[in-house]
Amino acid sequence: MTSRRSFVKSAALLSAGALVSPALLAAHKSRHIGLQLYTVRDAMQKDPAGTLARVAKMGYTSVEGATYTGSQKFYGMTPAAFAGVLKQNGLIMPSSHYRLGEEQEKGQPVQGTILHGWDKAVDDAAQAGVKYMVCAYLSEAERGGLDHYKYIADQLNKAGERSKKAGIQLCYHNHDFEFAPQSGQLPYDLLLSSTDKELVKMELDLYWATKAGKDPIALFQQYPGRFPLWHVKDMDKTSKQNFTEVGSGVIDFKKIFAQAGKSGMKYYFVEQDQTPGSPFDSIQKSITHIKRTLV
Repeated sequence: MTSRRSFVKSAALLSAGALVSPALLAAHKSRHIGLQLYTVRDAMQKDPAGTLARVAKMGYTSVEGATYTGSQKFYGMTPAAFAGVLKQNGLIMPSSHYRLGEEQEKGQPVQGTILHGWDKAVDDAAQAGVKYMVCAYLSEAERGGLDHYKYIADQLNKAGERSKKAGIQLCYHNHDFEFAPQSGQLPYDLLLSSTDKELVKMELDLYWATKAGKDPIALFQQYPGRFPLWHVKDMDKTSKQNFTEVGSGVIDFKKIFAQAGKSGMKYYFVEQDQTPGSPFDSIQKSITHIKRTLV
């Protein structure tokens, strides 16, 4: 439910009309402030229901899953049971992460991945209310050369076609290695150009793209509408370029959020892979900054 404060703030923006650019207004289309649950992974493993309640109390209204692969459950729960816990806490899970599945465990294929058990993964995602299924990460063994990235693009197209039948959009989440040139070409560009733009879209990790020396806004301009999901995490001011809380580092999120419409962004998720102390302290700092300066 929209609070009186949020309503007054929105009305003030709209009444300012001529003073606020359409691009800046576009940044406010997503009313949800999301959290990638990998950030609080240890707490989710111990007490998923209690952790979700704590996250919701902070003001997060959406989450992104990170554990389906292999278990074929969401944090130890069936899709229906997990959807129930989300609803009890006023949360939605529009997106969830999955693996490609080339790696094996104990000599056996890992189920619930793009290459193994994808049909069931899609059906379970639909039951849990997921709108976006995201290929989260390629291990070093899964990356290879450009020919292998072309193979991955083919597999993404096939997986995206299957998920589309269930009303779900497939996406690919980057790190920095996709921006390392191979034979004069970036694997990231190859993945974008070799996949159907309707079947495969991108979850842009703003930290990893920035660390790789890429300008997120330039990517939005080159591939407009291709980035419905973002990972929002900051880069600290040290030479190590470590993860840090949103607003504590060097990334100009205000400038990037102003291009949300160009990118096609629908949902964004705070993520901090490593935190200096309690992850709950870090995600509190991040959401405080987002509420104060970005939404």
